[in-house]
Amino acid sequence: MNIFKGTGIALITPFNEDKSVDFAALERIVNHVIDGGADFLVALGTTSEAPTLSAEEKEQVVSTILKANAKRLPVLLGLGGNNTQTVIEQIKKQDFTGIDGILSVVPYYNKPNQRGMKAHFTAIADASPVPVILYNVPGRVGVNLQAATCVELAKHPNIIAVKEASGNLMQIMEILRDKPADFDVISGDDGITQPMMALGAQGVISVAANAYIKPFSRMMNAMREGQHEEALRLHYTMLRMNQLIFADGNPAGIKCLMSIMGLCKNVLRLPLVTASETVQKEIENEYNNNLK
Repeated sequence: MNIFKGTGIALITPFNEDKSVDFAALERIVNHVIDGGADFLVALGTTSEAPTLSAEEKEQVVSTILKANAKRLPVLLGLGGNNTQTVIEQIKKQDFTGIDGILSVVPYYNKPNQRGMKAHFTAIADASPVPVILYNVPGRVGVNLQAATCVELAKHPNIIAVKEASGNLMQIMEILRDKPADFDVISGDDGITQPMMALGAQGVISVAANAYIKPFSRMMNAMREGQHEEALRLHYTMLRMNQLIFADGNPAGIKCLMSIMGLCKNVLRLPLVTASETVQKEIENEYNNNLK
């Protein structure tokens, strides 16, 4: 049974002005999203700026999230890469206490073909003591996990879902049509989560819900309860902000909004930089006019 349904939060990593990790802000954010209606948490996903965190910082970030969560919600750990053997070694070394699953991205830079992707994820699923969710995000990794390959991987007993961030609704519908009954599709795009839920997706791993968790979780619950008009209203209420927070890259936009809300400082680590002044002003205006 997949416990990763509904509104998942791709948690940011807040930084202090000196670029050190702001652990107090991280605890505050975990409590903010849990209190607002989140269903599960994602540690060390793309939004966390994980590539710029040291191994020690990653451990501290996960520890802080688990402590703040206090077993209230399921936790998904981002654990992937483009060296299959290295990922397997990381899995073997990982303490999975308090961690309920892993989110593993399609290998980047190497550009494996479909047979390579299938072999990669099969090896990871065989090695993992917890369930695996595939993460398809062609815009970041350079290759696409095709629907047929995803459906083949869905037959593995330890692969329970895919986070689909291709933006290709035809591909997503093919997966939903052909997948096993016990395999879920999770939205990886905030702006099309409501349409994906209407098509049969079971949840989202959201960037936006780091900030405006209440309307986002209300939309998700409305979809799950068949209240389609209310869900559509909330979808369109959030649509402009969903566009703005990605206008200058992720997590630049969401950190800008969260700093306006007093949840963290507007600080990123290179090579990422803050959103432009124009985008920041648009985010602030949209928040004050429609989401505050």
